[in-house]
Amino acid sequence: MSDKHGGHDHGHEGHEQHGLVEVTLLLEDEHLDALDEAAQELSRDLKQPWDRGAVVRLALSEFFSRRGKIT
Repeated sequence: MSDKHGGHDHGHEGHEQHGLVEVTLLLEDEHLDALDEAAQELSRDLKQPWDRGAVVRLALSEFFSRRGKIT
C-alpha cells in the first residue's frame, strides 16, 4: 500500500485502521523490554490497557512534538 503525506510518497505495510498504519520496526532487545515495562506501568497507572504499539506512538509523539514537527 502506498500513502502520501505532505507530498512525500510513503510505502506502508499492512492496513490502515483509525488513522493508524501498520509498519514493521527493527528494535534492539532492550527496547522491547523497556516497551513492555512502560506498557505495564501505563496500564497500571492509567487503569486502561497499553501495548507496545501505544507506547511507541506516545514516544514518537513526544519526540516529534519537541522538534516542532507536530502539535
